[in-house]
Amino acid sequence: MPAAQLQSVTVAGQRIRYDVRPARPGSVGRTPLLLCCGIGASYEVLQPFVDAVDCEVIRFDVPGVGGSPVGPVPYAFPVLAWLVDRMLRRLGYDEVDVLGLSWGGALAQQLAAQYRRRVRRLVLVSTGTGMLMVPGNPSTLLKMVTPRRFRDPAYAAGVAAYLYGGSARRHAGDIGRVLSEQFAAVSVRGYLYQLAAGAGWTSLPFLGLIRQPTLVMGGDDDPIVPAVNARIMSRLIPHAELQIYHGGHVELVTEAPTLAPVIIEFLSR
Repeated sequence: MPAAQLQSVTVAGQRIRYDVRPARPGSVGRTPLLLCCGIGASYEVLQPFVDAVDCEVIRFDVPGVGGSPVGPVPYAFPVLAWLVDRMLRRLGYDEVDVLGLSWGGALAQQLAAQYRRRVRRLVLVSTGTGMLMVPGNPSTLLKMVTPRRFRDPAYAAGVAAYLYGGSARRHAGDIGRVLSEQFAAVSVRGYLYQLAAGAGWTSLPFLGLIRQPTLVMGGDDDPIVPAVNARIMSRLIPHAELQIYHGGHVELVTEAPTLAPVIIEFLSR
């Protein structure tokens, strides 16, 4: 693998693989953007979005995913946020914007509330408030109990339309390809640990404490996280804007050129 994909930093004994894509010409002065991926996904999955933006982008694999070894025990979201904050400190970042997709949106919410001075602006995409949220389609959620779609690209392509909705109905093959380009498939234990991180967690008690300007985005055809969750969050976060787009759960990957300008405009203010 290229050396850039093998960079890692060790925080409190936990090795975390990371990648930094420098800013492109013309984006000088913009705050670096930290990306928090969805459950089971290594940072390569968000490559289409990274290709569509010009700011400096920081990506990482949570423990048990991609090139980050699984931890000795499941890490709750407050602990994961602490690890990410220490990682940023080790890498020399005082302030970042944060974007969280799906499961990564929960981590992004925790980061924004727990480390207010570290996070300047927040973008939440296809995510909810954890245990206390409006659930998606029950049969769809059952397919997410196992990490098979991350370990079997052909299976991922086969269930993409049903699982993700939106443009995944037209780009199932692209989703399978993106998942096949991950550094390494999520381990079963790592996936279960990610599920455990969300057990009993909800952001509802502290959404009012998120003071950063926040863009909440949700798709109108998302079987996993219905758009009503985005509407609820945008009402409870004091300085939030709502963007409901036509699409499903992974439009940030399948329709990155469409969503990226909306996000960059928000972050550039």
